[in-house]
Amino acid sequence: MIIHENFDVNEKGHLTIGDADAVELAEKFGTPAYILDENTIRKNCRTYLRAATEYFGADALPLYASKALCFTGIYKIAAEEGLGVDCVSGGEIFTAKKAGFPAEKIYFHGNNKTNRDIKDALDAGVGTFVVDNEDELEALSAEAVRRGITQRILLRITPGIDPHTHRAVVTGNVDSKFGSAIVTGQAMEIVKKALSADGIRLAGLHCHIGSQIFDIDPFSDAASIMVKFIAEIKEKCGYEIDELNLGGGLGVRYTEYDREIDYAEAIKDIAAVVTDFCKEHRIKMPKIILEPGRSLVAAAGATLYTVGSVKEIPGFKNYISVDGGMPDNPRYALYQSQYTALIANRADAPRGYRATVAGRCCESGDLLGENMEIQKAERGDILAVLVTGAYNYSMASNYNRIPRPPIIMIKDGEPRIAVRRETYEDLTANDVI
Repeated sequence: MIIHENFDVNEKGHLTIGDADAVELAEKFGTPAYILDENTIRKNCRTYLRAATEYFGADALPLYASKALCFTGIYKIAAEEGLGVDCVSGGEIFTAKKAGFPAEKIYFHGNNKTNRDIKDALDAGVGTFVVDNEDELEALSAEAVRRGITQRILLRITPGIDPHTHRAVVTGNVDSKFGSAIVTGQAMEIVKKALSADGIRLAGLHCHIGSQIFDIDPFSDAASIMVKFIAEIKEKCGYEIDELNLGGGLGVRYTEYDREIDYAEAIKDIAAVVTDFCKEHRIKMPKIILEPGRSLVAAAGATLYTVGSVKEIPGFKNYISVDGGMPDNPRYALYQSQYTALIANRADAPRGYRATVAGRCCESGDLLGENMEIQKAERGDILAVLVTGAYNYSMASNYNRIPRPPIIMIKDGEPRIAVRRETYEDLTANDVI
C-alpha cells in the first residue's frame, strides 16, 4: 500500500491503481491520463452515508460536493449510492441532470447566482437553493412569485471560524465572500427577511468553514455555534429550523507526512456535539446534511505522465519534465499543494532522488511539485502523481492550447473510458472564423 489502500506495487514492480497496472494503462490509453478507482469512491460514499445515518439519524444525508470532480459518471455513482449532490453552477446542474440525477436531491450553492442561473435551476426542478445573500433572496423570491411556486431554501451562514488551513480555501470566517455573519447581526436580519419573503420556504441553515482540515475541533465549534443560532432564531422569531447543513472540508492524505482521518469517527464526534447542544438549548435535532467532496474522490485518483527529459543543475536542483502540468493540475501553482510522485514502472525502487517535477507549458510556474522524493527518472518513464481525484480535472484548462486528458475509470481492476481525451478539433470547435 502506498498512501492509500488502492495504490500498490505488483510482481513486476509496477504501480497499481485499483488493481490495474499503471504502466499498462499508460500504454493503452496514453498520457497524460486521469485514473479513478470507482470502488474507492463507492466505499467512501458508503462510509459517509452509514456514519451520517447512524450518528445523526435516519434522515441525515451526505451531499457529494461536485465541484471537486464533475462529469456525468460521478453523478450516476452518487445517485446509486443514495447521496444528494451540491452544485455550484448551471453547468454542474446540467451535467447532473444529463446523468439522470434526481433534481429534488440537488442543492444549488454559489455566492453570485445570476438571474439566468435562478431561472434555469427552477426550470430544472432543483430541490433546494442555498441562498447566500439578500440580493439573491429577493431575486429568487420575485421569480418564485412570478411562477406561482414556493421554493425551498437554506441560508448560508458564516459562523466566524478560522480552521487554520490555506487562506484560499477558508470560507467560514467573518470577512468571507460567502454567507451572512452571525456576529455582525446580518445572519439574523436575512433569516427574518427569508421568513417574510413571498414564494420562499426557509427549511434550514448552511455553513462551511473551509477545506483540507485535519483537526475536528473547528467542525465541532462551528456546529455548536450553528445550534446556538438555531435556538436564537426560535427564541426571537418563534420559528424552529428543520435542517442544518454542516458543509464539508475534512482533509485527505496526500503524502506520508499527512495525518489519516477516520471519517466515520469524525462524524461521530461532531454528532455528539450537535446532540449535546440541541439538548442544552432545548431544540429538536434538525435533519443534518454533510457535504463531502474531496474526501470522497481525491484518494481514488492518480494522474499518469510520460517523462520527457531530466535536467540536473549541479549545486542547485534537478528537474523531471513531463507531458502534462498545470493545465491538468493547477493546484501546486495555486496553493503549493503537496503530492506523492513516483516512477510507475519502477515503483518498487527506493525514492531516494530529489527533483522538481515540471510541466510542459511555456511558464516558469508550471510545476507539479518541488524537492519531491522520487526514483531517478529517464526519458520514456511513466511518472504517477497520486491522490489527484479532486480539483484536478474540475480545475483543468487548455492553457497553451493543450487538450485535457481523459478520465479512465477502474472497476474491479478493469478500465474503461469515462471521459474521452480532448482533441485539437475540440479546441477549435467554438472558434468562429
